[in-house]
Amino acid sequence: MKIAIIGAVAAGTSAAAKARRNDETAEIKIFEMGEEISYSSCGLPYYIGNEIQNREQLVPRDVKFFKSKYNVDILIRHKVLSVDVNAKELKVENLSSGKVFIEKYDKLVISTGATPILPRIEGIDKDNVFVLRDVISADKIKNYIEKSKPKKALVVGSGFIGLEMVENLKNIGIDVTVVEMEDHLMKPLDKDVSLYLKDTLLKHEINVILNDGVVKFEGDSVARRVFLKSGKHIETDMVLVATGVRPNVELAKNAGVEIGETGAIKVNNKMQTNIEDIYACGDCAESYSIVTGKHFYRPLGSTSNKMGRIAGDQITGGDLEFRGIVGTGIFKIFDMAVAQTGLTEVEAINEGYDISVSHNIKPDKPPYYHGEEMLIKAVADKKTEKLLGVQIVGKAGVDKRIDVFVTAITFGAKVSDLFHLDLAYAPPFSTAKDPVMYTGMILTNDINSNRKLITPNKLQEKIDNNEDIIIIDTREPKQYEVSHVDGAINIPHKELRDKANTLDKEKLTITYCNKGVTGNATQNILLNMAFKNVYNLSGGNKNYSKILKK
Repeated sequence: MKIAIIGAVAAGTSAAAKARRNDETAEIKIFEMGEEISYSSCGLPYYIGNEIQNREQLVPRDVKFFKSKYNVDILIRHKVLSVDVNAKELKVENLSSGKVFIEKYDKLVISTGATPILPRIEGIDKDNVFVLRDVISADKIKNYIEKSKPKKALVVGSGFIGLEMVENLKNIGIDVTVVEMEDHLMKPLDKDVSLYLKDTLLKHEINVILNDGVVKFEGDSVARRVFLKSGKHIETDMVLVATGVRPNVELAKNAGVEIGETGAIKVNNKMQTNIEDIYACGDCAESYSIVTGKHFYRPLGSTSNKMGRIAGDQITGGDLEFRGIVGTGIFKIFDMAVAQTGLTEVEAINEGYDISVSHNIKPDKPPYYHGEEMLIKAVADKKTEKLLGVQIVGKAGVDKRIDVFVTAITFGAKVSDLFHLDLAYAPPFSTAKDPVMYTGMILTNDINSNRKLITPNKLQEKIDNNEDIIIIDTREPKQYEVSHVDGAINIPHKELRDKANTLDKEKLTITYCNKGVTGNATQNILLNMAFKNVYNLSGGNKNYSKILKK
C-alpha cells in the first residue's frame, strides 16, 4: 500500500508514525513545502524572547530521524500542485530543482495546515512587518531584533500568538502597543474575564488600544508610523500581525474535496473526506464541539496531533475515531495564566441555553501557604445541569483546574458532581474544598435551590432601570466606604439578624460581600427569615468593581 501525506509538522508526521506502527510494509511518503518538518510552533514566541536559547530544542526531528526510526520518506521543499482523484495521482513540484513529477497513491492524507490572515492594510508588505507562523518566520523576527535593536513594537491582534509575543517582546526590553478591533482582548473570553487580562497588561506597561484597527503602515522600506481607523497614529520600529489563521484548503477544494461550513475540510469521525481513500487532519480540517455537537474551527497543535494519529490508524485498518473537542486553550501572560474551555456566556446565550453563571474567586492554595487568588467563571445549563464552559485567570493552579473542568465537560458531568470529586488535597497543592468543588457548589445552589446568583451586569441593568430593589453590602463600614455597589445599604453580616426585620421581605433583595462567601451566608439568613426573593452577587464587590468600575 502506498500512503501519501501532503504536509508534515504536527498532523502529517503523527499520521505517518501511527501508520507505520500499524503496518510495516506500507510505503509512506510525506510531501512538505517547507524546510522544517516537525517543530513546536507554540514555543516560537519564547524562542524570540530568549526564554528558549537553543533553536534545535524547537526542531527536534528531521528527515533523517523519520527515515531511520519510522522508515518514512519525507520530501522537503516539494509542493503538491494538484490531486487527480480518479487516477489516484499527485502532481508534485520539486521547489529546489523545478522538476515536476507524478506520484501514485492508494491512500492520501491532506494535512496542509493553515495560513496567517493578512488584513488589507496599506503598507503591510514593509520589511519590518512580520507574521509568526513557523520556524523560518521566527528566525526572521529574531534576526531583525538582533540587527535593528527596535525600541518600540506594535502587535496587531490579541489572540494566543499575539499576546505571547507581547510578553516576550516586553521581556527583551521593547515597548509594546497592542491594537485590537474588538471591544476586549482575546475573543474566546467573555469581556468580564478579559478585563483581568487587560489589567495585567496595563500593570506591565503595555499600551492597549481596543475598538480600533490599523489602516496604514507608513515609511520607506520599513514601517515607522501606523495610522488607525480612529485617526490616531503610533510610532513604531517593528510590527507583528497576529490576526488569526485560515485553513489552507485550496488544493483539497480543487480536487473536489468538500469544504465544511467553517471553511475547513469537512471530515467524519474517522477523518475521512467525501472522497474515498482521502483523509484530512490538522489545521486544515474541521473539528466538532463535544458541548453542542456542531462543527467549529479551532486550530491547535494538540488537536492536530490527535487527528493525525486517528487518520494514520484508520488508513491502516485501525478503529480509532475522533470524539470531538471542547475548544480548550491556555496561555501565560507575564505572571498570569489564562485558560478557557467550552462555551463562553455569550456563546451559550447565542446557542439558546438557559444558563447559570458563577464568578468564583478563590485561592489555589491556603493563604497561609502562599495561595494566589484565581477567578473561575463557569457557565452551566439549567435544564440538564451540565457544565457548558469555564474561564479562569490567576497566577497559580490555573492549568490544574481547567483540566479538571475539561474532563468533567467531556464526560458530561453535572455541576453537582464537581463537589463529590475526590481531588488531591494538602496545603502545598490545594485548599480542603478545592476551587473546582466550590464552583460546583455555587452553581448547584443557583440551579437547584432558591439561593440564586446575579451577575454584576444583570444587577447594573436593574440599577440603571431604577427597579425597586434592596441591595445589602454585608462588609464592614470601612470596606463599604472605599467601594460599594450603587445604591447599596451597609448592614454588616454580624448585625443582619437584628436589622433584617426593618426591611421589606417582599422586595427583590441582593446581598454581597467582597468575593461572595459572606454574601451567600447573608442570603441564607434572609431566606430563612422568610424573605421571598434573594440573590447573591456573583463574585461579590471585587468582581463588580472590576467589571463596572467607573
